[in-house]
Amino acid sequence: MDVLGLGADPVAGELVCSAKGCRETAAWGLLWNNPRLHTPERRKVWLACEAHREHLEQFLGARSFWKRTVPVEDLDHEPGGPGAA
Repeated sequence: MDVLGLGADPVAGELVCSAKGCRETAAWGLLWNNPRLHTPERRKVWLACEAHREHLEQFLGARSFWKRTVPVEDLDHEPGGPGAA
């Protein structure tokens, strides 16, 4: 089940908010990992517009997945970089 509608790929080009149903341009990259699945240094990325940043941070934080939030300009957009899934 795709609760949040997470289909945005920060490497693919257009940076769209990861919140379900949102098509706004992302301003933030939320770096996270699931310690049960990922090594400690691995970072997955969800993208957030201004309106959904806090909600997505809280969602990840409640599960102890959230690590930090950075402006999208600070994300590495190269394939295989931190923005790669």
